[in-house]
Amino acid sequence: MTTPLGGAPLTSLEQDPAMAGGDADSGDAGDLGPQPVVNRTIGRRHGHHGRNWMGHGRRAKSNPELRGGFDGLNFHDQRYANGGNQFSVEPPDQGLCVGNGFVMESVNDVLAVYDKSGNELVGPVDLNTFYGYPAAINRSTGAYGPSITDPSCYYDSDTRRWFQVVLTLDRVGTTSSLAGTNHLDIAVSQTANPTGAWNIYHLPVQNNGTQGTPDHGCDGGFCLGDYPHIGADNNAIFLTTNEFALFGSGFYGAQIYAISKKALVHGAASPNVVLFNGGDPNIPAPAFTVWPATSPDGQFAGARGGTEYLLSSDAVFYDSGTSNTLWLWSVSNTRAIDKAPTALNLDVSPLTVQDYAVPTSLVQQKPGDTPLRDCFALTGCAPTYLGYPNIVYPTPRPMAVNDSRMQQVTYANGKLWGTLDTDVLLADGTHGSGINYFVINPHSGGLFANGTLALPDANLTYGAAAVTRSGRGVIAFTVVGPDNYPSAGYASFDAKIGAGDVHIAAAGAGPWDGFTGIPYLAGNRPRWGDYGAAATDGDRIWTASEYIAQTCTLTDYLTAPMFQCGGTRGALGNWATRISKFEL
Repeated sequence: MTTPLGGAPLTSLEQDPAMAGGDADSGDAGDLGPQPVVNRTIGRRHGHHGRNWMGHGRRAKSNPELRGGFDGLNFHDQRYANGGNQFSVEPPDQGLCVGNGFVMESVNDVLAVYDKSGNELVGPVDLNTFYGYPAAINRSTGAYGPSITDPSCYYDSDTRRWFQVVLTLDRVGTTSSLAGTNHLDIAVSQTANPTGAWNIYHLPVQNNGTQGTPDHGCDGGFCLGDYPHIGADNNAIFLTTNEFALFGSGFYGAQIYAISKKALVHGAASPNVVLFNGGDPNIPAPAFTVWPATSPDGQFAGARGGTEYLLSSDAVFYDSGTSNTLWLWSVSNTRAIDKAPTALNLDVSPLTVQDYAVPTSLVQQKPGDTPLRDCFALTGCAPTYLGYPNIVYPTPRPMAVNDSRMQQVTYANGKLWGTLDTDVLLADGTHGSGINYFVINPHSGGLFANGTLALPDANLTYGAAAVTRSGRGVIAFTVVGPDNYPSAGYASFDAKIGAGDVHIAAAGAGPWDGFTGIPYLAGNRPRWGDYGAAATDGDRIWTASEYIAQTCTLTDYLTAPMFQCGGTRGALGNWATRISKFEL
């Protein structure tokens, strides 16, 4: 523990040791800091060798579709929930679900419930408490609780129930060491009110032959059910994961879990579960981030005995970092999940789309106050107040964007809608990030719309799309560039025009100033999000985007209570989220 002069100390337990070094799904080797215990690495190169689309989109002059919004959860909420018995976590990873007059947001690692005016009804409550576990770290005793990450949520208007999913990694007792077992924890509300009681289910995903799991032979003896996401059709809830070796190296293919929706809703003790192993050599697709679709207002695909559609991309597997292929997955005969679960069928087929490419991993952001960066650069500041040696970075530090994995998928109006991030060429000749969008006919594999949303002078990243049952949608994302602090942006989305002009829902107040990417803290890879979120509620669409809602000087940062800048950030980060409402 360090002892700063004139304020409270920065503890020696700011980060979960199990996650030290950060999620490395799309990172490069050679971190200067300690390597993570959880190693989630897929090798790939940046997409500078394929076709790069120029940023040609337009900035809108007004925001006619926006009908309100409010700030959601932020870094300060995350770090100081549960009496401060939390770790500093970056990035937030957002879950958002909306229905029955409520808005629920979850991030790494807190949750809140609001009414539709943005009044907070519950929270911020830490996810360890929500799922009935001990605190992430008990700062009085030093005891560790399970390590929770990657939240997602979904409101099912068909059953009027809420579903909240996380990945949970067990510890060896109350020590910081991981036991190897890990599970998807599925919370299901007992009523249509998310502020009431929930049932909790635990689905083991270590897939090493223990606790009823199959043995996938992951290096080191335990698989990891990383990056879980949720979808649904009329009969089943679908959860997908990226399966990595937990204690070794290697990627073993995405996993698709179909679970009886009826059993979950009725609180059954042992709902039927069907697992499709994307790592099976008989499956033609390189299965990575296979994202299941959600459907607005119960508009599920009823063909072939009930069908769930999923999408994935594959550019990360090629040295060029480019591809013109998406993979369409479908699980059919889902109505058999309760009586004959082995009768569910999996089909996979390629779709030819516009070229897309893995974006350049780091982009420029607008200069401004960055007190964490400034403290590391100022002689004596970091050693005195943070307990680490000085290190000098550019002002401000470059910010990370997404790779080209599939993002949120929707089945609406008989079509399949999705986005992913792609490399684009900016007007100054540098490479940046834009958003490739798709509107697909899942029956024929044809495309209603396919294009790239990009700006000539800024980056768009972590797109999340939602669509109403009539086929009108919104893509939400972060806008960042030399003239833009990280801001919450959006564009309209339909099957005829594709994506519309870029709007700003909430402008960033300052630069990103987080701990990831700093040696001694989290290696050399900065982080910004893993995914945003969007949800449909009748003719309304709600989105949650990461942005920066605060700014403060180094003097503010070192003023008691230290590192909090008046309760707007934490010592090691300043991310925030913006929840926006659109009427279509």
